[in-house]
Amino acid sequence: MNNISVSRSGEPVRFNDPGATARFGLIALATDLTSERDLYRQLPQQHVSIHVTRVAFENPTTPENLHKMAPRLTEAAQLLAPLQPLKAICYSCTAASVAIGDGPIRASIQAGFGDVPVVTPSGAVRMAFAALGVRRIAILTPYTVETTEPMAAYFSRHGMELSNVQCLGLEDDRDMARVSDQSILNAALSVDTADAEALFLSCTGLPAINVIAEVERRLGKPVVSSNQASAWAMARLGGFADHRPVQYGQLFGCALPDDTFGEAA
Repeated sequence: MNNISVSRSGEPVRFNDPGATARFGLIALATDLTSERDLYRQLPQQHVSIHVTRVAFENPTTPENLHKMAPRLTEAAQLLAPLQPLKAICYSCTAASVAIGDGPIRASIQAGFGDVPVVTPSGAVRMAFAALGVRRIAILTPYTVETTEPMAAYFSRHGMELSNVQCLGLEDDRDMARVSDQSILNAALSVDTADAEALFLSCTGLPAINVIAEVERRLGKPVVSSNQASAWAMARLGGFADHRPVQYGQLFGCALPDDTFGEAA
């Protein structure tokens, strides 16, 4: 074995400006195959970093199993705490955000991380419809009827009028991540009604952002998806007011309403 002498470089170390990158936290389900990719595609990649931790989740996607994640969120957020400050933390599960509640989720994450804006897909979608000036919507989910019914009740409770609600009947979120673009497109066109002002494509596991622009083109109305609304909210919270990737829908042309997630219940 050679004896190697190690010396310290004489090159002075210089650091990049810590504010040059907008840093976000993401709490994803252990089974999530979609959120990270979708968020990076929609955010200004050269200026953004997403730091991911995961939370245990057991399929099938039922209200009971979704509720089981609630006590795990604080510990997941604690894993992000060394990265402070972050622009926001996104909890990437729409159905669980509805089942557990936007407010309790925010409180659990802040208990582990500290004071930080918390984006839930359900809260972001409500903000999206407010920004678009929309009240009457049609909803498509990939879930079962049992898991879709609380979703419909959530939006009704928050003042939305529902013209139609349909679901694809899937139980496993890993299957939801494999639904083809054509299936999502066909189902989205099918759920629309003449009096719906916009469509909501629920689920962060559903790869819906690929078809948003085409559905909007065919129907002539806004389309909001879980990951699209989350990315839009994160972009605005990150200071990217002019970030408007038109291929991901009309929503990116909107500003974030002043009432941002602070009072979501």
